[in-house]
Amino acid sequence: MVNSSILLLAAMASGATAFSTVPSTPAVHSSSTALQASRRDFFTRTAGIAVATTAATLLGPAASYAAAGDPPTKEEIERIKIGYENIQYLLDNWEKETTVCRENGGECKRDANAVRRYLGLRSTTDPLFQIEKVFAKVRFMDDIDPEKLDAFFEATEDWNSAMSMSNSMAFISQFGEYNPGGGKDEVLKYLNEAQKQVVLAEKSLKVILDCVTSTA
Repeated sequence: MVNSSILLLAAMASGATAFSTVPSTPAVHSSSTALQASRRDFFTRTAGIAVATTAATLLGPAASYAAAGDPPTKEEIERIKIGYENIQYLLDNWEKETTVCRENGGECKRDANAVRRYLGLRSTTDPLFQIEKVFAKVRFMDDIDPEKLDAFFEATEDWNSAMSMSNSMAFISQFGEYNPGGGKDEVLKYLNEAQKQVVLAEKSLKVILDCVTSTA
C-alpha cells in the first residue's frame, strides 16, 4: 500500500514538474495572461509542496521504525554492566579517583574530571558513552520481564537527571578555584554535590541493569 502510494506521489511530482517546464508562447503583456501565469505558478508550487510533505509523512515513520526496531546486542548490554561496575569503583575510591597529584611528589589537588569520564561524557570509547541510545532499544527485547518495564522507564529518567546534574556539578568544580571568590573550598563543595548525583546515577543504573538481564 505504501509503495503504490509512493509511486503515485512520484508520478504526481513528475507531472507537476513537467507542467511547470512546458515551453510557453511568447508573453502577451496583459493582465489576464499575467494572472493565469500567476495561478499556474501557484498551483505548481503548491502541488510540489503537497507531494513532498505527503511522501515524508509516509516514509518517515516507517524508516525510523525500521532503524529503531532492533533490541540491544549482547555487547551493548555488556556496556551497561561494565559502566555500572565502573561507577561502583568510582564511589568506592572517590577521593583517590578525584585527586590529581603532580609528578615527583608535587602538590595534589581535587579534580572532578574523573566523574565525567566514568559517566561516559569524555570519550567515545567510554562504556557509558551515549548509553541512552541503548536504553531506547530495550523496549524491543522479546524476553524482558513486562512487570519491570515501569521501573525501567522510571530509572532511565532518574539516570538522565542524575547524569546531567553530576556533569554540571563536576564541570563547575573544575573551575571553582579560578572563579571570583572561589578556591579549594568551592572545588570541594561542588565535587561533593557531584558525588551525591553519582550515587543516584548508580542506583538508577542498577535498576536498569536488573531489567535488561532479567527474563520474563
